Amino acid sequence: MTRSLLCHPPPGRLARRLLMLLALGCAGAAAQEQGGQDEPIASGRPDFVESSEGIGKGRVQLETGLLSERARGEAGREHTLSTPTTLRVGLSDLLELRIESDGRSVLHRRDPASGARTTQAGYADSTIGLLWHVADARGSLPSTGVLLDATLPTGSRLLRGEGVRPSLRVVGSWELPGDMQLSVMPGLAVEHEDEGGRYTYGLFGVGLEKRFDARLRGVAELAMPQIASSRHGGTQASAGIGLAWLLTNDCEIDTMFSRGLNHNTPYASFTVGLSIRR
Repeated sequence: MTRSLLCHPPPGRLARRLLMLLALGCAGAAAQEQGGQDEPIASGRPDFVESSEGIGKGRVQLETGLLSERARGEAGREHTLSTPTTLRVGLSDLLELRIESDGRSVLHRRDPASGARTTQAGYADSTIGLLWHVADARGSLPSTGVLLDATLPTGSRLLRGEGVRPSLRVVGSWELPGDMQLSVMPGLAVEHEDEGGRYTYGLFGVGLEKRFDARLRGVAELAMPQIASSRHGGTQASAGIGLAWLLTNDCEIDTMFSRGLNHNTPYASFTVGLSIRR
């Protein structure tokens, strides 16, 4: 067995620490809730489509979780564990600062010919951006938000991208009968080629949310985080279904399972996470 581990702790300990953090975060939010005076938290988890709503002036919101992805490729079977995290800071009622990263990432790969297993680990690049809530829903017009950000080469050597990679996304959300909501998110992003050039690719997501009661909501989505030519990695697409449970107005836990729709996408993904607001 060949093993290359850049950082500690190992993935099992990472998962245990994250679950402990989630439990402590929810317990703290429950202890500080003040009679449900605030509107319930509006989280961008667990689906790919972002929320069009800002968190409000002076508020701070943390959205984090554990993501497990399984894929098959020419290099063999791969299992990746990561900790996607977003910190949202309300600059005004319409504008928020966002700092995002896939966090700690651990990749296990098994060679199909020799059966040898390798492990690579490190930290992903960071993304900084702004979300602008352009308009509230009105009649047939959706609630609209615009997200502009840039990914910076801040990660570990094996996970670090080339240069600054900007992206632009627009989110539109329509309220539907039966306590449902339809959200659509088209976008464009820029990536660097290995040869030194740049290329632009598209992204798209559509999600349907159903609120079962004041605490529980379900989500179903089609996610296309990359729409590109085969030269640039091809199009990635998945379909997923998930649940989110509001523990308090400021704390929500969630889970989601997604299935890849082509060979460019991990064939199975599972996430569990926490969103907490202060």
